[in-house]
Amino acid sequence: GSVSHPLIADAYKHPDDYSSATYRLDPRAKWHDGKPITTDDVIWSFHVLKANSPMYSRYFENVTDAVAISDREVEFHFNQKGNRELPKILGDLVVLPKHWWEGTDANGKKRDITRPTQEPPLGSAAYKIASFKPGSEIIWQRVPDYWAAKLPVKIGRENFDRQRFSYFLDDNAAWQAFTKGGLHDIRPENSSRRWNTAYNFPAVQAGDVIKQEFKTASPEPMQAFMLNTRRPLFGDRLVRAALTYPLDFETMNRTLFFGSNTRTSSYFQGTELASSGLPQGKELEILEPYRDKLPPEVFTQEFKLPVYDSPQAERKYLKTAVDLFAKAGWVIKGGKMVNAKTGEPFKFEILGWNDTDQVLSSPYIANLRKIGVDATLRLIDQTQYINRINNFDFDVTISQLGQSDSPGNEQRDFWSSKAADTPGSRNYAGIKNPVIDALVDRVIFAIDRDDLVAATHALDRVLLWNYYVVPQHHRSVVWIAYWNKFGIPEKQPAYSGVDQNSWWIDADKEKALAAKYKSGN
Repeated sequence: GSVSHPLIADAYKHPDDYSSATYRLDPRAKWHDGKPITTDDVIWSFHVLKANSPMYSRYFENVTDAVAISDREVEFHFNQKGNRELPKILGDLVVLPKHWWEGTDANGKKRDITRPTQEPPLGSAAYKIASFKPGSEIIWQRVPDYWAAKLPVKIGRENFDRQRFSYFLDDNAAWQAFTKGGLHDIRPENSSRRWNTAYNFPAVQAGDVIKQEFKTASPEPMQAFMLNTRRPLFGDRLVRAALTYPLDFETMNRTLFFGSNTRTSSYFQGTELASSGLPQGKELEILEPYRDKLPPEVFTQEFKLPVYDSPQAERKYLKTAVDLFAKAGWVIKGGKMVNAKTGEPFKFEILGWNDTDQVLSSPYIANLRKIGVDATLRLIDQTQYINRINNFDFDVTISQLGQSDSPGNEQRDFWSSKAADTPGSRNYAGIKNPVIDALVDRVIFAIDRDDLVAATHALDRVLLWNYYVVPQHHRSVVWIAYWNKFGIPEKQPAYSGVDQNSWWIDADKEKALAAKYKSGN
């Protein structure tokens, strides 16, 4: 999961103190217009992306400069030593064509990388944009003389001549298009109900549409109700803890998800990085200096989410929620949860954009109302939703935070105080906690794997006990349905579960499908 395969670089190196990194470009690397990829492209891309992208700004926060030291080599300078991950992740830098972006379009207008464009940008990958209809579809055409086609990582992959990606206003429309055939060939499925009940249409029964489950070994994302602590309503940790208890995952899993999901109880679920039990050893050493700034439970209790495993569980956990609200100064009066001093009702909105958000929110809202909390769901269109999330204009939203098995510099974008004030960051909860800032740096500057694991345990534990989110669930498989026209390698990558770029069109299967459905069978 932590292996990186080079493309436009054929080598890199760093000194023992991790104070810099040098990348050497592959002399074969070229743009789709035939021009070579140069050190100027790399340096320009670094400065432009760091200046204009909040994510890159934090990801490469410790990179101060990029300079060409030869025709093929770029050296990146760091402002701190010991960031062991940084030399490697500089390979994640998206390299853009300087000559194209500083040029003019067909109408003679100077291009501006900070503005949206309707002009397909120049690239260097295996596919390029053949055509597109804004809001409808984009078609990618395979590049016949792709310069990297014979690199080991590319052998046997990227086999389709053309790929079309279609966009729909809602998932039901996308579903209907898939079942009819001819437009959608592959459908990743996220709905447990649909996967278990709706794949019974004639093409499935005839074996012309295949359902396949691919197991994954990657860390599970933290999918959760994200509580926006920029809102004063969620500023108290006791309030946030109280909001955790009304979520009845077990009933939801049984009645909505057909038992296919598992409760998520760590930000690093499914890895050795997830905290468990009580802190000990090196993790305890890391946490000890912050003892007086942390919830006491960090040191005395194992973090556990409520389990609705009996008829009495609902009463028990809703009472726990009410008690926590009371400690925070909120009481039930006339069936409503109100502030004991001001009488202000405890009221918030969950912001979503699709039917899945409604499925996930409705049972939670119903339980919240049993203790007088006035929670509602608002569904808006996806464009509005993205804009509001990027500007943190919400009370609560549902989102996912994915992790790798080698966390590092990206953690700043999730949890840092700086990211909380940066539009477009993934610090949805608005976390501003000096201890968490320090623990993020401890993860980034870990000296070896054991140190990284201990530091991540500490970060995970502190995040959990501060109740910034109400965790939901995960599923350690990928569900994909597809029309039976593909050849698929039996061995798929364990980490991601499936690599659709390794599939190919089976000409005989495609011909049989076309004949069958053309004839109306």
